[in-house]
Amino acid sequence: MTGAFAALFARDLRLAARRRTDALLPLAFFGVAIALFPLGVGPEPQTLRQIAPGIVWVSALLAAMLSVSQLYAADMADGSLEQLLIADRSRIGIAAAKAASHWVLTGLPLTIAAPLFGVMFDMSLPAIGALAASLLLGTPVLSLLGGLGAALTLGLRGGAVLLIVLIVPLCIPALIFGAGAVAAVDAGLSARGHFSLLGALLLFTALLSPLATAAALRIATE
Repeated sequence: MTGAFAALFARDLRLAARRRTDALLPLAFFGVAIALFPLGVGPEPQTLRQIAPGIVWVSALLAAMLSVSQLYAADMADGSLEQLLIADRSRIGIAAAKAASHWVLTGLPLTIAAPLFGVMFDMSLPAIGALAASLLLGTPVLSLLGGLGAALTLGLRGGAVLLIVLIVPLCIPALIFGAGAVAAVDAGLSARGHFSLLGALLLFTALLSPLATAAALRIATE
């Protein structure tokens, strides 16, 4: 399982380096979506400061779903996914590697970019730190659940739409706890409970999602 994970993880990073435009698309969407919100709700600093955590988290969720729909599609189209499964590779290792590479290429850049938008919305430094920490804990959940959705909808017509319908509701707890942690810090309260729930959600998803994804891959390729 470890060998399958490492080999596939490195392979996905190399492929992303050759398709830099596709890799940068979620980050570009994330930036544009956040930048458009002040135009819609108005330039009032207090209002923007209050809604900033929700804006950043919703934009991160949509950006993750934008890229995760193709997580297995390209490998399925060129036959490499079937070769990986036939070659005695661990399906769990494949699922974990795909989710990990998606997070490194999407979730991690979003987490790094988020403090810049926090400054744009005039958030306090503790709130910006809480925002980055919540995304660091929460975006892997989005990648793991997104990988499960991509496997479940693999090969289906309109799979991208079905993926959003299936997976976005499962991501709502991460969004609520992540934005709630920032709101608590901004109000001068402790965010320990929110971070504990995010950590528990991450552990629960990391344990179960690869198993479910492996089963979905087996069904999709048989």
